[in-house]
Amino acid sequence: MSSLDVDIREEIRKAALRYALQNRVKHGQAAIGPVLNKVIGNFKEYKSAVKEISEIVKNVIEYVNTLSIEEVKKLIDEYGIVEGKKEESRGLPPLPNVNMWKIVVTRFAPNPDFVIHLGNARAALLSYEYAKLYNGKFILRFEDTDPRIKRPLPEAYELIREDLRWLGIKWDEEYIQSLRMELYYNVVRKLLEMGVAYVDLCSSDIFRELRNLGKACPHRNEDPNINLERFEKILMGEYSEGEAVIRIKTELNHPDPAVRDWVMFRIIDTVKYPHPLTGDKYRLWPTYNFAAAVDDHFMDVSHVLRGREHTLNTIKQLYLYRYMDWRYPEVLNFGRVKIEGFILSKSWIKTQLKNNPDKFMGFDDIRFATLSSLRRRGIAPETVKQIIMELGVRGVDAKISWINISAMNRKILDPKSKRVFIVCNPIKVLLKGLEVPLEVTIPFHPTSDLGVRTFTVYKPEVYISNDDLQLLVKTNFIRLMEFINIRYLDTIDTGVVEAEYIGKSLEDAKKLGAQIVQWVPVDDSIRVVIYKAYGNKLKKIVCLGEKSLLKLSLGEIVQMVRVGFGRIDDIKRNSVTIVYSHE
Repeated sequence: MSSLDVDIREEIRKAALRYALQNRVKHGQAAIGPVLNKVIGNFKEYKSAVKEISEIVKNVIEYVNTLSIEEVKKLIDEYGIVEGKKEESRGLPPLPNVNMWKIVVTRFAPNPDFVIHLGNARAALLSYEYAKLYNGKFILRFEDTDPRIKRPLPEAYELIREDLRWLGIKWDEEYIQSLRMELYYNVVRKLLEMGVAYVDLCSSDIFRELRNLGKACPHRNEDPNINLERFEKILMGEYSEGEAVIRIKTELNHPDPAVRDWVMFRIIDTVKYPHPLTGDKYRLWPTYNFAAAVDDHFMDVSHVLRGREHTLNTIKQLYLYRYMDWRYPEVLNFGRVKIEGFILSKSWIKTQLKNNPDKFMGFDDIRFATLSSLRRRGIAPETVKQIIMELGVRGVDAKISWINISAMNRKILDPKSKRVFIVCNPIKVLLKGLEVPLEVTIPFHPTSDLGVRTFTVYKPEVYISNDDLQLLVKTNFIRLMEFINIRYLDTIDTGVVEAEYIGKSLEDAKKLGAQIVQWVPVDDSIRVVIYKAYGNKLKKIVCLGEKSLLKLSLGEIVQMVRVGFGRIDDIKRNSVTIVYSHE
């Protein structure tokens, strides 16, 4: 029995076909070795099924090698394999049917009812990368035609733009659907004139009952002029919310009742629910499937990359395209993505922020998987891009391990993050034999040129962590990083320890086997608050840190020595707040 589900097997087959065609063109005959290596490289998470993958690749290779040159070229054109090396370098499979469009045009179409999360970012980044790959055009389109249920937030438009800029995404054109209402009205008038759409005055319950029985609504076959007249009456305000909708005619016996005569327009009381951009100017609003379908046509979108949950929307929109004799874009559906231990559901986040605002840090709370939350947590945009590019356009759902994200992020941040001293659970250590005052200059990074900072030790007193105190007591020696070596003497009373200064030599510390620990001067330190996320829980830790933190920038990511990476979230007169990223 196969260990791979049907969808995965089909994705593997398609990938093998693309690579086999490339290999056949390059070498005359496709060889299983290089093709299999590339396929396994794209499906690393299924290495345990290598025998099944090998069998799929073998069958594809045999098929490709039986084709004539003309048939190979035809398939290459169909798969859009025009610049194989360039596409491989980005890790993306070629887009289908590229040669059938004048130019590749992709789009990212968020609903500005909230900030975007990692799943949205996948659609945005892949669409952008494909547009760049084919020297095409990338469009940003705000889909904001539901001022009641998915009410747009005025600030979300710019917050989404900010998230995209952070990812390095640049758009060639921008559109806002709520400012395109007259275009939608013109199209629906045309559909009403053609008799392929109608104004439905039935209650939703009556229509649902008829629909489920596969029967027509009594208004379905009325004269187009009657429907046009009703349409104008809707625009003039003669029908209230819930009294009329505009439907497109589909098969009444379609196996999925949701497809049967789906709603293209509905009335929304914008006096009660004003739109943040257009107020109460419009009452008749297009549904997602109508507005998106119309815009994709008029914006010449060639390829749509979206989640697999939109499969039904494609079926619905095709009716509109057939009636209008338009060409439907090529569609690539990918699976959902989750991050272990993070909250991804936009609706859940919005509900919680509305009902329990005091329990969260805002829309960018570090427990969420929104882009703004990941950014606040200190995740680099390069890390997000790497994750998304590795996921690619696969149709299966994916769960990303936080351990893997941390490893990627650490590798990116390590050479460019300043290293600073933070002491949690601080214990005061009195240093006997140390002459003060003195200054200690320490580089921010051992190998990268990130500058230096200076500690001023006015009194022979430092803070170390309680854990490091236990180490000092146990081993008798520790080295204060980039400073001095000390020997344990005595514990005077609770919270105060005596130690002896025994030298500055790092070599001597190594001979003694002294552990190197971070520290801060007692009279030259500041308060540091660290916020850590543990799944759905948030923990606040109060520590002490070096004063140089006050001179860093908001949003700067630092490496807290022996604590972990963190992002500077707030700076006050004598305290700093840091959001913990990871070890």
